[in-house]
Amino acid sequence: MELGSYRGKRFVVKLGGELMQNAVGLRAMSADIARMSSEGVGVIVVHGGGPQADALTQQLGHTVRKVAGRRVTDDAALEVVKMVYGGSINIDMLGALRASGARGVGLSGVDAGLITVTRRPPVMLRDPQTGTEELVDYGHVGDLASVDVSVLDLLLGAGYVPVVASLAADVEGNIYNINADTVATILAKALDAEGLYLVTNVPGILRDPSDRATLIPTCTASEATALIESGVVSGGMLPKVQNCLSALRGGVRQVCILDGSRPESLLLQSLTSSGVGTVIMNDR
Repeated sequence: MELGSYRGKRFVVKLGGELMQNAVGLRAMSADIARMSSEGVGVIVVHGGGPQADALTQQLGHTVRKVAGRRVTDDAALEVVKMVYGGSINIDMLGALRASGARGVGLSGVDAGLITVTRRPPVMLRDPQTGTEELVDYGHVGDLASVDVSVLDLLLGAGYVPVVASLAADVEGNIYNINADTVATILAKALDAEGLYLVTNVPGILRDPSDRATLIPTCTASEATALIESGVVSGGMLPKVQNCLSALRGGVRQVCILDGSRPESLLLQSLTSSGVGTVIMNDR
């Protein structure tokens, strides 16, 4: 597969925690990333780790609490995500890249002031089923204040593959959890990336979430917005598509939601073939 047309361009690839549990798929994905890097394509990996954080939280005897799909990061949960995101998952990803010949470097948003956040204030949320409202404090969860990608520029320029855990800090050095899709979107915009890939455990946007055959292979930003408004995009897919639209508005050329649950990687294939995942592009 010829990658010459992508030489010098940058791609951000966000890997969900589910992929990290798929050893065969992780090796295949790492091989694709290594191939891209070896041919002069800049690749930044961003990873989550929700399933692993949930498992460790339960093993430690704590309760996992989520509101509207978002983790409430209390003191105990913060220690867990630091251990999982900044520790075991990051190291496992570096090991997979090394096995494929890529020179991975582990980072988080804390490193070199990559991502600076402020603590998210409590928000009033309405339960769509009961209609009741609740003031929710997400705890140690950060919202973007600023981004400085100079450390990524240095690493990419030297042929390394940065692997970024979804943790960040405020100006006083307090550590916060930050959604990995959001981190990937922030970095893709700041790096003027050619593409953003959100690798998850579904094939892409489905018209019927229970039927993988209803995959929507391509859509424009306005069509994706209409899918949100009609309720086709909902649940866990909603914030992903919202991040995709944010990336497009921020100058990223195209975004793709890709299936990472398979034994083979679809990353390279998606660069040259249609019908792989869901590709969202700006309206022409």
